[in-house]
Amino acid sequence: MGTDTVRATPPADESAAERRREQRGWYFYDWACSVYSTSVLTVFLGPYLTEIAKSAADADGYVHPLGIPVSAGSFFAYAVSASVIVSVFVMPLAGAAADRTGRKKPLLAAAAYLGAAATAGMFFLDGDRYLLGGLLLIVANTSLAVSMVLYNSYLPQIAPPEERDAVSSRGWAFGYASGALVLVANLVLFLAHDTFGVSESTAVRICLASAGVWWGAFTLVPLRRLRDRKAPPSEASARGWRQLASTVRDMRRHPHTLSFLLAYLVYNDGVQTVISQASVYGSEELGLGQSTLIVAVLLVQVLAVVGALAMGRLARTYGAKRTILGSLVAWTVTIGAGFFLPAGAPVWFFVLAAGIGLVLGGSQALSRSLFSHLVPAGKEAEYFSAYEISDRGMAWLGPLIFGLTYQLTGSYRDAIVSLVAFFVIGFVLLARVPVRRAIRDAGNPVPDRI
Repeated sequence: MGTDTVRATPPADESAAERRREQRGWYFYDWACSVYSTSVLTVFLGPYLTEIAKSAADADGYVHPLGIPVSAGSFFAYAVSASVIVSVFVMPLAGAAADRTGRKKPLLAAAAYLGAAATAGMFFLDGDRYLLGGLLLIVANTSLAVSMVLYNSYLPQIAPPEERDAVSSRGWAFGYASGALVLVANLVLFLAHDTFGVSESTAVRICLASAGVWWGAFTLVPLRRLRDRKAPPSEASARGWRQLASTVRDMRRHPHTLSFLLAYLVYNDGVQTVISQASVYGSEELGLGQSTLIVAVLLVQVLAVVGALAMGRLARTYGAKRTILGSLVAWTVTIGAGFFLPAGAPVWFFVLAAGIGLVLGGSQALSRSLFSHLVPAGKEAEYFSAYEISDRGMAWLGPLIFGLTYQLTGSYRDAIVSLVAFFVIGFVLLARVPVRRAIRDAGNPVPDRI
């Protein structure tokens, strides 16, 4: 049943069965798009695009996109940074259009299928086509960011406050489960590529492209089950950047919501950089093979499902804020330990992967659900646009620092340990946010545990 306005909670006349059906459909977008994050961004594209850039490099190890000298070993990190900067410009337009028209599904479909097409196009990366790889990465990452603005903004509409931690955690769990499932298939293809009659390079390109096919296919489920709500007439004049400026001004009336976004912006930049650069660190600094990296990320995926669900339970006992703070301590210890990993020792890399997996899903899921309590009614898409900018809009800084550190020192160890600062600073900023007051100021009911 539709409503006349966008609401922060499901309408009272909506049956529990209808709400559950919509929630199950919502989970499936995590199932669809997380394979891109796992197989493409975390496992295959970093090492593969780095090798392509090295094959195109000059005698000094530099490529020259747009005439700019770039270390081939830093090209992937810089491309990730560029994709985030582009995302920052596009996401507010998507949030504005969604709130203005109330038609999130067509926008979600457009972003999802553009990203899926760009990912499928990675099959054509071979030889020295590093520029094509960078372009496809920028398109796919930007599309994912835009689609997540729209996807996340459904959460307050499909789950009442007391359900959001659990619903958000299940969404992340679905995503990590699909990533693990596809990684198993990727591992079989990569290890047995001769049996399948393809080269190792072709096997990697098939793994990249199959993530796009998966993304597009399973996006059909949320597009069938999610329902659009009509936007309030008062929002009809909002436009892109003007709406973002209006959102920021509105957030000044909710300074604690803004403080949470700042904290999230910092610590999530560290999370996103670890996700995108871990495979480069493993292959280039530790000398680990692709099959080892696949197994390590598979371990992350499996434990992330467990971690997301376990941290969801911890949040019910200790509150989301305390649980997130605990996860940031774990992140700091884990990434600090990564600096000391010995080269050529897969077992210790697996231990590091296990530590990351246990905190990865929960810290992201609980951050999303905690923010949903801080959003004023009727402003879900525009506030989640700002959230997604915090999610991805500063996520250019971590890869940039990672790439610059490597370019200046020649050491991926120095690059990885530089990320500890993001978790420490994020912890301090989040600890200072009075969450209960922020929820009350947003006009929302305060859960018993938060």
